Amino acid sequence: MQDTGSPPMTIVANRTAGYAGELPAAHCGTEAYRAKNHGYFTGIRRDYVSELPLNPRARILEVGCGAGETGSLALSQGRCTMYCGIEICPEAADKAAKRISQVLVGNVEALELPWGAETFDALILSEVLEHLADPWAALRKLWALLKPGAPVFASSPNVSNLGVIRMLLRGEWALADFGTMDRTHLRWFTPNSYRGLFESCGYHVDSVREMVPLSKKARAVSLITFGRLKHLFIGQIDLRAHRH
Repeated sequence: MQDTGSPPMTIVANRTAGYAGELPAAHCGTEAYRAKNHGYFTGIRRDYVSELPLNPRARILEVGCGAGETGSLALSQGRCTMYCGIEICPEAADKAAKRISQVLVGNVEALELPWGAETFDALILSEVLEHLADPWAALRKLWALLKPGAPVFASSPNVSNLGVIRMLLRGEWALADFGTMDRTHLRWFTPNSYRGLFESCGYHVDSVREMVPLSKKARAVSLITFGRLKHLFIGQIDLRAHRH
């Protein structure tokens, strides 16, 4: 972890995502996340950090920063001078506050964000947008905080993969504690709809691909169908975009 010379600052917001009047408590706000295993909020997106420019003056925003491990790595590698995070789970946010520059606690949809226009040089949205009631509004809100040309790194589960289709063929829609059918998910995406989500909010999409390389069999099927069935074999959608 990089020593910035002063302790990280935590801004605590008492508002989470409103929706408590519309959804059961177990499926909204912080209550749904308090029941998660602590491992749910850990993990480092080394792939994202490796693509960030080596810019010691950069400012980076991560929505859903978890325990702050990705931000800690970015700071330690000199890829930014300031790494800010937004995290809905207070326990994870407390850990993140010890690792990164600034943490807001709450749901990005309800928080009043303290940063001015064109503050950030990059935006990270790892497994976040599927948890939001209105990801379109959230993306527009975040767009204004980015400098022109700022890269965006985002990933979400693919609901059009074979596993989900098999489940539907059995007449089921079974929620789980993690994965594509995580019970805290409010939105589901396909690779095409994920691209459309960003484009409709003013972002230029550079690529949409699978996070994990396809198996040899999946590559063969995709090849002989000219890519028309590739989505069936994608577990996680991995997107790169930038602000115009």
